[in-house]
Amino acid sequence: MNYEILNTEINDGIAVVTISRPKAMNALNTRFFNEMDQLVVEISANKDVKVMVITGDGKAFVAGADIAEMVNKNSEEGKSFSELGQNTFSSFGKMDIPVIAAINGFALGGGLELAMGCDFRLASTKAKFGQPEVNLGLIPGYAGTQRLPRLTGMGDALYLLLTADMIGAQDALRMGLVQKVFEPEELMKETMKIAGLIVAKGPQAIKKVKKVVREGLESSFCEGEKLEAQEFGTLFGEGNEGKVGMTAFLEKRKPEW
Repeated sequence: MNYEILNTEINDGIAVVTISRPKAMNALNTRFFNEMDQLVVEISANKDVKVMVITGDGKAFVAGADIAEMVNKNSEEGKSFSELGQNTFSSFGKMDIPVIAAINGFALGGGLELAMGCDFRLASTKAKFGQPEVNLGLIPGYAGTQRLPRLTGMGDALYLLLTADMIGAQDALRMGLVQKVFEPEELMKETMKIAGLIVAKGPQAIKKVKKVVREGLESSFCEGEKLEAQEFGTLFGEGNEGKVGMTAFLEKRKPEW
């Protein structure tokens, strides 16, 4: 596929995906979703990639969905556009590798929903967050009403959704919406450090942590415990990653995954 919006660089097991529609503040349109869907397939098939980082070009991470594309849609077309975005952002959670959002600027509406679809979020001190859809007589369409309360709790989620208030990085950190905040010039350097920490770990263990946590959140505690025990057990025995890692630990050397 010829990518017009997404620029990708792969180094040392980390794929950095930059959303680049700077004149439109990286607004999400159908072209974006089609490109991201294809890119997820390609990166998932690339066994050399251990972590994917998503960031934005210019002063925005993503400032929202493309209103110019949405304005003339009817109800069925609106529903389809919602489902298109939901499917794309849900695909991040289904990837074996961690997906990190490096939020460099405005993350509003669909942009915040994109970030919430990632496994965790790192932000610049200049980043701004919000779900302003009610200003337009709309509601979030890319699972924002579902992911936001799961991350922040119902009170903070409803506050953001009902007021359309735009908050800064420190408030987002307090709410649990982001995990760390860095100065703008440090964001990508620190993001790559964190991604590098993950790359150095057991790849199967990383895959299974993501699977057990995400699936466990959608099931009962008891079911989650059973899944954890099952996946824990698969890492034991000759030739398995746990054996490699524990043996290296006892021999006081770095494991060779």
